Amino acid sequence: MDERLIKNQADLINKGMNELREYDPELAKILDDEVERQHRTLSLVASCCAVKPQTLAASASALVNVTAEGAPRKRYHAGCQNVDLVEALAIDRACKLFGAKYANVQPHSASNANYQVLSALLKPGDTLLGMDLDHGGHLSHGSSVTLSGNYYKAIGYKTTPEGVIDYDEVRKLAHEYKPRMIICGASAYSRIIDFDKFREIADEVGAILMADISHISGLVATKRHPSPIDAAHVTTMCTHKQLAGPRGGLILSGRDADEKVPGMDKTFRQALQHCVFPWMQGAPAVNIIAAKAAAFGYASTPQFDDYIGKIRDIADSLASAFKEKGYEVIGGFTRNHTIMLRLNGDITGAIAESALEKCSIIVNKNRVPGETRPSFVTSGLRIGTGSLAQRELDESGCYRIVDLVSRILDRVKPINNKEYELDSNSIQTFRSEVEEICREYPIKSYME
Repeated sequence: MDERLIKNQADLINKGMNELREYDPELAKILDDEVERQHRTLSLVASCCAVKPQTLAASASALVNVTAEGAPRKRYHAGCQNVDLVEALAIDRACKLFGAKYANVQPHSASNANYQVLSALLKPGDTLLGMDLDHGGHLSHGSSVTLSGNYYKAIGYKTTPEGVIDYDEVRKLAHEYKPRMIICGASAYSRIIDFDKFREIADEVGAILMADISHISGLVATKRHPSPIDAAHVTTMCTHKQLAGPRGGLILSGRDADEKVPGMDKTFRQALQHCVFPWMQGAPAVNIIAAKAAAFGYASTPQFDDYIGKIRDIADSLASAFKEKGYEVIGGFTRNHTIMLRLNGDITGAIAESALEKCSIIVNKNRVPGETRPSFVTSGLRIGTGSLAQRELDESGCYRIVDLVSRILDRVKPINNKEYELDSNSIQTFRSEVEEICREYPIKSYME
């Protein structure tokens, strides 16, 4: 073999970065600027965290060159020896991490995973009962603007004025509409989900239960939130929100994996395996499966357990600090990583999101219980602590950030639902304060 050939992954990645800077400096600069942006901004969003460097490296692996339709040892293409090993490793790690009997690591995203499960277990026109989008649900749980709300008869259950799932309403709707499937799980919910209660309701009406734990997967993996794996027939999630992994989806099944799907001559394992490939997806992104394997490996370590513990501690501190500043924390407290805020006065979610971003703080506008404003405006914010935990923020840092957010919003002068005034001198002063906090609390996984 020619000694000049690259023979390992590290050299290949280094060669790629060097060539990118040489032959496409425009793109290389944008990528470098994004790393710099992440260093110099505070992310308070609930939907992501910084991927671990080893996972980032796995996603850039040479596996991207392999076409691998099918499953391990059942491929439609040759040359998949190492792909089979990687996917089998990811499946094994996912099952051990969550205590599942079945795992499919091929879905390209959590939304894809949800639609794949729906297509496997429901027929167009079947009734679907999921959390109402305005009360914390996800688009793929039955929203009228998505496939799930148009191919199926979608019914939405709501939360109480305190932002808690109304299980009595869930039971009432289930008995009234007799859904084929009930979806539990949320996109903006700050309490513990009672998966056993949902299964009880599902069994009463003969429904299939699907749990989407995209936002709480790390909490579930570390036993800080009850697991749905054996309560739900099927569990889905993404791998980037709390697992510090790549953008991708995951389908799991526990005790029901080898039980027959109601009304079908297939087990859940068989139906779920078919729904990804060949039913809805072609060749998997095997480099991303490698990155998922790396993320599942990290999620099994004491370091990950410590990280998820920090997520919870920071969430409690932020909730207390926001209440002290006079903000309404929906429900009064949080039991996971999410704090739901109702904003004061004429400041809308759209204004708060935009003004804070100008000052280098990233948040998400969000609808809140009793919402009267449109989705592009909203009356609230969704705050998350995954990225802050990676900065190992202490209680003092939490109060500094909340004080900063409060001072920024106090300086904002709304003009209408989306437009506002915030003077440039204030913006620069606030940016400097953010950068100071970022220097004091750097992203640990990005340090040399």
